[in-house]
Amino acid sequence: MRKLALSDDILLSIETPARYIGGEINSCIKDPAEVDVRFAMCFPDVYDIGMCHLGIQILYDMFNSWSDVWCERVYSPWPDLDAVMRSKEIPLFALESQDPIRNFDFLGITLQYEMCYTNILQILDLGGVPLLSEDRGDDDPIVIGGGPCSYNPEPIADFFDIFYIGEGETRYRELLDAYKDCKANGFSRLEFLKRACRIPGMYVPRFYEERYNEDGTIKERIKLYDDAPDTIRKEVEMNLSDTFYPTKPLVPFIQTAQDRVTLEIQRGCIRGCRFCQAGQLYRPVRERTVEYLKSIALEMLDSTGLEELTLSSLSSSDYSGLEELIEFLIDECNRRHVNISLPSLRIDAFSLDVMSKVQDVRKSSLTFAPEAGTQRMRDIINKGLTEEVILRGAAEAFHGGWRRVKLYFMLGLPFETDEDIEGIGALCNNVAMTFFDEIPKEERREPVQIVASTSFFIPKPFTPLQWAPMGTKEEFVRKAHVCLQGIHSQLNQKRIKYNWHDTDTSELEGVLARGDRRLCRLILEVYKRGHIFDAWTEYFDYQAWLDVMDELGIDKDFYTTRERSDDEIFPWDFLDIGVTKRFLLREWHNAQKGVTTPNCRDACSGCGAAVFGGGICFTHLPPDGGECL
Repeated sequence: MRKLALSDDILLSIETPARYIGGEINSCIKDPAEVDVRFAMCFPDVYDIGMCHLGIQILYDMFNSWSDVWCERVYSPWPDLDAVMRSKEIPLFALESQDPIRNFDFLGITLQYEMCYTNILQILDLGGVPLLSEDRGDDDPIVIGGGPCSYNPEPIADFFDIFYIGEGETRYRELLDAYKDCKANGFSRLEFLKRACRIPGMYVPRFYEERYNEDGTIKERIKLYDDAPDTIRKEVEMNLSDTFYPTKPLVPFIQTAQDRVTLEIQRGCIRGCRFCQAGQLYRPVRERTVEYLKSIALEMLDSTGLEELTLSSLSSSDYSGLEELIEFLIDECNRRHVNISLPSLRIDAFSLDVMSKVQDVRKSSLTFAPEAGTQRMRDIINKGLTEEVILRGAAEAFHGGWRRVKLYFMLGLPFETDEDIEGIGALCNNVAMTFFDEIPKEERREPVQIVASTSFFIPKPFTPLQWAPMGTKEEFVRKAHVCLQGIHSQLNQKRIKYNWHDTDTSELEGVLARGDRRLCRLILEVYKRGHIFDAWTEYFDYQAWLDVMDELGIDKDFYTTRERSDDEIFPWDFLDIGVTKRFLLREWHNAQKGVTTPNCRDACSGCGAAVFGGGICFTHLPPDGGECL
């Protein structure tokens, strides 16, 4: 029987003790003496958030399918337990065995959101693992990072031994075998890292150094180990219907952010929105077959007993087998009394018909993401959505019985004017007017409500808008007020509710997303002053970050408000995501001219993702083969 790392007295004194006891349904228990590699998989946020992450579930299932590996989980202790562990010197532990994570071979950290960077240091610190890679010895775990933020690993490079660039299904077996061989032969940590850096997709930061120009921009990257690769290409799993997937996902004892079975139907997106990082990172589009999805959906429902199933995709409406899959799931879920959640659907007649079948009699809100208030701005960001389509979708929704519509926009986009911002209010008003034009008075039993939400544009790496300047906090606040005034000037203003995102968080996220290795000392110093859980409003202290920047001489505007020249070297340029910098630059120039680019099904735009040898690049090639070949 397992002995818990925390005593009953401690568990009874903290909030939600079930976060720390393990033993969930479908969790994996192995004998440590019978495995060669112990891997602690970490999500640097509270359990309630981390348990919903599909990537960890996939890797957990994959690792534990190998007889020589035991993968366990660890999450950031909430501040109440964090304080107890520090005062009582209790080392951070993995949930399954309750063993200290410093005794593991690997600590794998998922990098999902820049605002969790101080929590990475919390995990290392509580775990008794030296914060800096250079301070770790042969007996310390290999700290490896992966996930979307690893596509600019430089602001946290000093804290990691390895970054896995790309999708985890392809190279972990090779990496763990190399580790086992080095361990069996008594090789040092450094020797293993030298071997690891030669495995495709592996980036070992200690083998590289950045040199800077007088203006602070990057002059060049120098290799400190001759055999280290000049560039690291992302790893891509091309056959999504013949790979690992968790048919027995973990089921927590407590309610988490998303208590549902997650069915990932495809990876990638055909749309090419110029602000969207995920749309570029996960190219090419690859689909799972309908038969495969039917099979694993049934297995997951059988093995979990969960009462909701959701489709996971950047754009579910673009999945070619959607109609067949939905018809099957509706029948099966109705029989099992399981709800279906369908995010990322375009609002068209088919989607609304489907949603009317899967939602309760009391219909919830529908969501559109116009992103900008005018067609001029939507063309600049290549949104591929016209006001006519939006209003037609709204009309269909109102006729279908929906009375609440959410509209998502961004403020601070490049080349934006106040007229574009005021267009948000005008578009919201036109959606409300559509309700009154389309629905007879005697059928208006509930009032229509339009909820407009704005976030602030952050130019992320590997997007066409990575060259664009980001707005300041003051500009964001002013634009939010322009938007609010535009809404208040509308005839149907009482039917429109407006929310906007926090400006402080957006500004810091911009710094961390676009930063270089010089920011490692900033993150380290902020952590040393006691700051964690920056992703949570109640714990985020932006002034503390600004104070440390001032003390260290770090100019936040250098990373945010400065427009990049076409030939500037970015901190992430040594990574190869398939999509070429030449293509992204061409798209940046198209944005400047307001020229749109067709989606991947309408025409190949030559982005470069065909280098991976499959997916939509080979099912929708132009007659001449296209530039991307």
